[in-house]
Amino acid sequence: MPAFICTACGMQYAPSTAPPPQCRVCEDERQFKPPAGQSWTTLERLGVTHLNGFREHEPGLIGIVTQPSFAIGQRALLLCTPHGNVLWDCISLIDAATITLINGLGGLSAIAISHPHFYTTVVEWSRAFGNAPVHLHGDDSAWVMRSDPCIKSWQGETLEILPGVTLIRGGGHFPGGTMLHWAAGAEGRGVVCSADIATVNLDRKSFTFMRSYPNQIPLSEKGVRAIEAALTPFKFDRVYSHFFERVLAADAKRILHESVERYVAAIGGRYDRA
Repeated sequence: MPAFICTACGMQYAPSTAPPPQCRVCEDERQFKPPAGQSWTTLERLGVTHLNGFREHEPGLIGIVTQPSFAIGQRALLLCTPHGNVLWDCISLIDAATITLINGLGGLSAIAISHPHFYTTVVEWSRAFGNAPVHLHGDDSAWVMRSDPCIKSWQGETLEILPGVTLIRGGGHFPGGTMLHWAAGAEGRGVVCSADIATVNLDRKSFTFMRSYPNQIPLSEKGVRAIEAALTPFKFDRVYSHFFERVLAADAKRILHESVERYVAAIGGRYDRA
């Protein structure tokens, strides 16, 4: 039986004889159902019309994105370390070329996902790389649409999955919203892969925070300050969000603090007369 994939959000569901009656992810207020209605594809069909492209962001960090853009359009990150490789976040398409390239770089030791919008075809990715463990925060376990033994639910605030590679629960638009800290990144100054828990803005010199990006639902002050507090113990200078252009190259920790204060001022009404 095929495992159907939602074309709006990219989530893959458990194999079935027919597509699900609806996509639970898209029915939620943080996502949306397209005006033309819900539609479905499969991994095999997707591979006919799409392919994956690659870009090296810095030594040891490669972005992977599906072209043309599919569903939400995020890119995954392949983090290569002396202790093994980690796939951070996930995209729906996995094809033979992608598997060959990643195996040529040493395969995968682990997969970690920031939040349910990017769970996509994570079971397929795990199986392609020897059932690599998939680390998902337990606070979001209700959003796993395809259960599998590869999925390792974790609890708490941090989890070191490889030496110098740590998952950090920041919350945000999902309770288990997770970021990744790579201590050796940015020439040893530290990197945070924040997905859209803390999103680098298009000016590439500030951050924003939302409960829903497509539906423009803001986060509370408490939620935004919790994200900053979760990152405060960690040294970092650079942040990668969930699209290729969403990179804050330097001084990211200071800018994160300033962005939090600006955001709190805005939702508190202090910009009303600006």
